[in-house]
Amino acid sequence: MTRWRCLIAGYVLLMSAAHAAELGVRISSTRGAPVADAVVSVTPQGAAVAVVREPPATHIIDQKDETFIPFVEIFRPGDSVVFRNSDQTRHHVYSFAPARQFEFVLTSGQSSAPLRLEHAGVVAVGCNIHDRMITYLYIGDAPWMTRSGADGYAVVALPPGDYDVSVWHPQLRPGQAPPQQTLHIAEAGEARELDFKLSLLPDPRQRADRERADY
Repeated sequence: MTRWRCLIAGYVLLMSAAHAAELGVRISSTRGAPVADAVVSVTPQGAAVAVVREPPATHIIDQKDETFIPFVEIFRPGDSVVFRNSDQTRHHVYSFAPARQFEFVLTSGQSSAPLRLEHAGVVAVGCNIHDRMITYLYIGDAPWMTRSGADGYAVVALPPGDYDVSVWHPQLRPGQAPPQQTLHIAEAGEARELDFKLSLLPDPRQRADRERADY
């Protein structure tokens, strides 16, 4: 991106923030624990809200200490992903998800070629060598998307309007639709909060490997 494009993009973001309200979303489990890595998607009701689309981006999923980092990453259709192996062992990265299927081996210090993600959906990615390694690529087309932090909290800046706000997490129970709430923002500068409680399955990263070996 050229210097002028960067300045224009910064100006657009500054003007958008000046006319926005702040939505805080608090996500917790049914036991009251904060839920990290939940994807918050916000969609306007109707077409009354103008949306600025960002150009396609490339995201890096690292592999360190036999863990994919981050556990959940957000993409838009057209974005790309690069897998990087920062471990001292080999990793066999694969996905059979309908939205994007791939399979390759990365030696220590190696990175994959960029993989373009064309279709909305969730891509679960594993390692064929280390069973507990898993990451989720959330490819969404909602105008606003963000991810909750370790405190289970996420913040979105929105212009006035009516919205549907939904929350997705990889540990939602099978067949359970992402919970959704409606939101009305009357004016810029407003501060709103929504609370979501999720019933979640155990963390899949805690299961033991069937095989642990250096390749």
